[in-house]
Amino acid sequence: MTLEYPDDLKYLDTHEYVRLEGEIATIGISAFAIDQLGDIVFLELPEVGAALEKGEAFGTVESVKAVEDLKAPVTGTVIERNDEIVESPENLADDPYGGGWLVKVRVKDFDDTDDALSSEEYRLLVEGE
Repeated sequence: MTLEYPDDLKYLDTHEYVRLEGEIATIGISAFAIDQLGDIVFLELPEVGAALEKGEAFGTVESVKAVEDLKAPVTGTVIERNDEIVESPENLADDPYGGGWLVKVRVKDFDDTDDALSSEEYRLLVEGE
């Protein structure tokens, strides 16, 4: 299976991605992370209105193999939460970069993504040289 890393996203080495559209950041987890986790059975996400702090845990993803913290790629306020994916976390693998987004955040500081990885840098990180 070939994993995809869309070029319009920025990635963290903790496997979250962020898509910036104006002052709104859509946050999710990469296809690589989902592939590594295996069958996802539970997802915990913050409520709308919650404040996220870059680098801090904002939720958890639980699979049959492990429980992992989700790290915020940006500082801001949650304006939307993907309740469909919370209700059916097993669908996360179907479309991680589309329908599988986790939260949308109104970004406080646009410099937050300056140290994020490009798709090529992330691919090299997870797949090796």
